[in-house]
Amino acid sequence: MLFRHALALTAVVSCCTVAAGDDGPPEAGPVSLFNGENLDGWHSDVPAADDDPDVKPSFIVRDGMLVSLGSPNGHLITDAKHANYRLDVEYRFAGKPGNCGVLVHASTPRALYKMFPKSIEVQMNHKHAGDFWCIVEDIAVPNMVECRGPKEKWGITEGKARRILNLTDDSEKPLGEWNKMTIECVDDEVKVWVNGDLVNHGHDCTATSGQIAVQAEGAEVEFKKLQLTPIKTLSETP
Repeated sequence: MLFRHALALTAVVSCCTVAAGDDGPPEAGPVSLFNGENLDGWHSDVPAADDDPDVKPSFIVRDGMLVSLGSPNGHLITDAKHANYRLDVEYRFAGKPGNCGVLVHASTPRALYKMFPKSIEVQMNHKHAGDFWCIVEDIAVPNMVECRGPKEKWGITEGKARRILNLTDDSEKPLGEWNKMTIECVDDEVKVWVNGDLVNHGHDCTATSGQIAVQAEGAEVEFKKLQLTPIKTLSETP
């Protein structure tokens, strides 16, 4: 645990050093991607709705929270594209634990299994928060064989080894409590913290911008925070 916290502290200090240059313009402040009232700024992609426009919604607003009901399976996707940012997410499983995820750098819809948009998924599946799943995009981490398995099985499409394990499975809070997940996307790197622990750090990502999405994938999940803070990179500083 001390090692993980040391990594997290190093990453945070590095980020702040890049962002805090005195010569550049001030960074834009944090913006909530969810207004607490409706789904303005988002659109859903739920394949089951193609043939049944009256299918029940997969995503709703309840008590000021964004709620993924878990089914029908699909995604809620930002209308806008984003690059170089920190995304702070607060979530909990509303009932039984299960599966969900936040997708970054999302683009082509239904690129995998006619369901998942091209993206990098940051896993929220209970007890596996912070795993990466490669969805027709790729990313690398240290100790790739340990985290992804034999190299000959790696891939980004159906039937390939797309999962990249996190650094720890013990960072989540007990069921019913709120978890804090921070996803930092800067250039071709993606870092993930869960409740303060650095749980994954990818580099050489094949995408550096795109939409952000949340999943409906079998379990009801409540979100009370989806806040995006732009990060000014050295390459963007005049």
